[in-house]
Amino acid sequence: MTATSATPLDAGTRLAVDRTWLSHERTLMSWVRTSGSLISFGFTIYKFFQFEAERAAPVGAGLLSPRQFAMIMIGIGLVALLLATIQHRQSMKVLRAEFGTSRRSVAAVVAAIVSVMGLVALVATLLRG
Repeated sequence: MTATSATPLDAGTRLAVDRTWLSHERTLMSWVRTSGSLISFGFTIYKFFQFEAERAAPVGAGLLSPRQFAMIMIGIGLVALLLATIQHRQSMKVLRAEFGTSRRSVAAVVAAIVSVMGLVALVATLLRG
């Protein structure tokens, strides 16, 4: 049975919907935190080794260069954030269809800002090769 906007929800159902909505928000914010860590760690690795190269310190040849490693880390962070945002939007769509609730997601706004910052870090890493 689907509740419509004309049918008011009882207090217990309304509170349960609020808890579910907040749970989805917390989950997306957890992914934002994880993705932000991956992006910043990757960019930090890149900048550290760039600084070391400017000081003429030899960087050992390994399987991956620091730049490649940084791009992989930033890419993983961006992909994780994209997938988490898609999942969040789908969950909100289901919640909205089932209970007619419509709220602005602060977590989605923060996810968008972190995504833009991650893209800037990725472009900066790509162009400084």
